[in-house]
Amino acid sequence: MFTEKLPQYVIPVAIIIILAIVSNRLIRWMLNKHLAKMDRDAAEATGIKFLKNTTRFVVWVIAVTAIIFVIPRFRSVAVTLFAGAGLMVAIIGFAAQQAIGNIISGIFLVLSKPFRVGDLITVGKNDYRGRVTDITLRHVIIKDFQNKRIIIPNSVISAATLINDSIFDQKICRFVEVGISYESDIDLAMKILRDECTKHPLLIDHRTPEEIENNEPLVDVRVMELGEYAVKLRAWAWTDGPIEAFNLNTDVNYSIKKRFQEAGIEIPYPHRTLVMKGSSEKSVII
Repeated sequence: MFTEKLPQYVIPVAIIIILAIVSNRLIRWMLNKHLAKMDRDAAEATGIKFLKNTTRFVVWVIAVTAIIFVIPRFRSVAVTLFAGAGLMVAIIGFAAQQAIGNIISGIFLVLSKPFRVGDLITVGKNDYRGRVTDITLRHVIIKDFQNKRIIIPNSVISAATLINDSIFDQKICRFVEVGISYESDIDLAMKILRDECTKHPLLIDHRTPEEIENNEPLVDVRVMELGEYAVKLRAWAWTDGPIEAFNLNTDVNYSIKKRFQEAGIEIPYPHRTLVMKGSSEKSVII
């Protein structure tokens, strides 16, 4: 009996589905057209991307609701469920609270703009790092440096500590650090560290006009710590962005190792002396 009358509703259901598809494509076209007229600001692009996902979700919710109310039997079942299933509604509401939390968190992320599509971010204590590729009603998608996609729920990323390397000013000051032995020539080591950073092609001049006038060095090198077994040196090297900073650091580490080796400057490592007691005591240095 139930399936006998369903064919007469095929055309209305098909019309609703077609209207939903056309509406989604029309809204997407309008948003893309609006984005093309703008200066392609990252924040605006992020908002429009989120709006696309939101409108698609809303259109299909409306379409499914319309289909339910077009078919009388579905409508009567839906009305019965909503009228007399208070416990079921409570259960569904409890089960959906995480999904609702993700939606609300997604809206706040778009409004507050802690990051934008294309930004390089770190989520948590260096747990996840990569570029933001998309933000939806439920989650944020990050592409890491291994080309993997990390999908993080909006409620999680909203509560986490974020490091944004791209917002406002992308220039990065990279600390290039190295330890030398107490017997090594500290002045020569500082000169080599400064020279290797200065001649790197990714280094930029971040000095103020006053510092340039006062002949301040392009790369500042200082003694940071007199440790247990090493003198810790640090160089301040500025680059145009986080990727450039990473490449500069790895290149300089390589060249410093070679220069230190040629100059006889030792990069120390910890030593331990073990005394083994027995018939004849022996000392072993490791």
